[in-house]
Amino acid sequence: MQDTRPLLLETDFPAITRDRLETLQVNLGYLCNISCTHCHVNAGPTRTELMDSETLSLVLDFARERNVGTLDLTGGSPEMNPGFCDLVRDARVMNINVVDRCNPTILVEPGYEDLAQFLASQQVQIVASMPCYQEENVDGQRGKGVYGRSIEGLKRLNALGYGQPDSGLTLNLVYNPDAPILPPPQQELTADYKDALATEHGIVFNDLYCLANMPISRFGARLLAKGDYADYMTLLRDAFVPDNLQTVMCRSLISIDYRGYVYDCDFNQMLAMPLASDRQVHLSQLLDVEIAGYPINIGEHCYGCTAGQGSSCGGALKA
Repeated sequence: MQDTRPLLLETDFPAITRDRLETLQVNLGYLCNISCTHCHVNAGPTRTELMDSETLSLVLDFARERNVGTLDLTGGSPEMNPGFCDLVRDARVMNINVVDRCNPTILVEPGYEDLAQFLASQQVQIVASMPCYQEENVDGQRGKGVYGRSIEGLKRLNALGYGQPDSGLTLNLVYNPDAPILPPPQQELTADYKDALATEHGIVFNDLYCLANMPISRFGARLLAKGDYADYMTLLRDAFVPDNLQTVMCRSLISIDYRGYVYDCDFNQMLAMPLASDRQVHLSQLLDVEIAGYPINIGEHCYGCTAGQGSSCGGALKA
């Protein structure tokens, strides 16, 4: 697979610095029950990297010590880490908001039949990947049958109250294009998703997050293989909006890999660009360190987060 990393390190992207840390985004491992063409983590069923129990405990210690408000769990399929449920329970006891970046097909996998009920019992906020509301597009991007299993998983969540008015159980969906284009306006696409999923399947949800695809890992390799890399980077640069610099996720979030090493964001993690350093920084080194004001490690891919309406783990940065 071709690697875009050497093309992304040199940049004229504006310098930015950290604000107060609010969110720990923790990659629990690269194991996933499906393999998607756009995946910037290269996750899949054959990956074996998983966060161990010692590092899981360190994550909780750090969250407690630094008074972190949100624990954002990602992967792979984060639920496939054997320590997932214990981590969630312990975080909720500490009154930490837990976000599960969930591939909804995991909810119908053998061995995970009780997962949806567990998530509801812990009031975990679910951010479910659903890259389109049309079956052909989803299966083309994620594999045959994924759309149907995703619909079944979302229905299980709805039956427990997720996405329902006044339930207190939040279900947000995630869209990202499977092409070298920017996402359409989030507000308009949200209306299309809600109409299509409600009409065809009776599914409801709270919000839709529109994310731009980053020119790294699988998607980056596809851009290079098809000769689209230069045009896509020009698109991102030409659509740069300076105001988006104020609300990019890396200002209030750090990303932790499965070994406990720290990065400014999940994308920098995949590009092996450590937090404010040329050397790897471990979470254990930051237990008593205030990182507000630290410079953020930037590259050409940062234009992906600041192009057009902007793109973050919480969707568009501006309406």
